[in-house]
Amino acid sequence: MILRWHIQHGHIVFPKTIRRERMEENHALLDFELADDEMATIDALDKGDSGRFGPNPDTFDWIP
Repeated sequence: MILRWHIQHGHIVFPKTIRRERMEENHALLDFELADDEMATIDALDKGDSGRFGPNPDTFDWIP
């Protein structure tokens, strides 16, 4: 479901698996959409900077 959330937000997703059943599950993500309330519920899990582990993806310097 979280992969579907990323897709609906327009994020680029690269799921990695070698298991056929997981590949089928990932492909099935294209067959449905999350409802607005489901998207909002997942969005609300973000605790901002206080809940983040590691570097901030908005300010991280990807090229040293």
